[in-house]
Amino acid sequence: MSLLRLASYNLHKCRGLTGPHAPERNLAVINALKPDIIALQEVDFRLGARPEALPRRLIRDATGLVPADMTTTGENSLGWHGQTILMRPDLADQAVLRRLPLPGLEPRGAVVLRLPRLTVIGVHLGLARSSRRAQLARITAQAARIADDNIVLMGDFNEWHDSRGLESLAGFRVIAPGPSYPAPLPQFRFDRIAMSQHLKLLKHGVFTGAQARDASDHLPIWAEIEQP
Repeated sequence: MSLLRLASYNLHKCRGLTGPHAPERNLAVINALKPDIIALQEVDFRLGARPEALPRRLIRDATGLVPADMTTTGENSLGWHGQTILMRPDLADQAVLRRLPLPGLEPRGAVVLRLPRLTVIGVHLGLARSSRRAQLARITAQAARIADDNIVLMGDFNEWHDSRGLESLAGFRVIAPGPSYPAPLPQFRFDRIAMSQHLKLLKHGVFTGAQARDASDHLPIWAEIEQP
């Protein structure tokens, strides 16, 4: 059996709870988590030219992973709408990435990573539930057209409720591994993974190692699946 370890992590611009900017802490968390694929949110600063908060030059040496090859928000940005996906280099050689603009009250977008037997969609949904509903409806409709049956959607859903706002995911298995926000004393399950019903889930959890409670305001979540 071949396992695939997936993860999602909101970096909070690598500032911990209050600063200073220290991306080495986040990279240590990712390295200890040892994902094969990880969807990241808030990898860029929001103001001005939106420069990268997670320096791309440090990623491979610190984690062994590489960022998805895509057109980013700007020349100095790592991600698109603050999001990127890191993966093992051998997976990156096979990957095709596209960007999916999303509706809502604020600019948002999903990052779609297509591999030969799996499609991973990274998300950071809006603050308003009406926006989140519209965004998930767009994502699921597009996924049905551009992906095969092996789909994993993961990221910061910004949804505290276990069912409201997630209606468009009725055809998916939705996993909220546990409270992941705020990191020092987690109470809300904002970070989730949704996957095609037939994909085999082996394990899942919220990661607290490598001083993750200090590195961001979110804790990373993870899941192990049987590789399609």
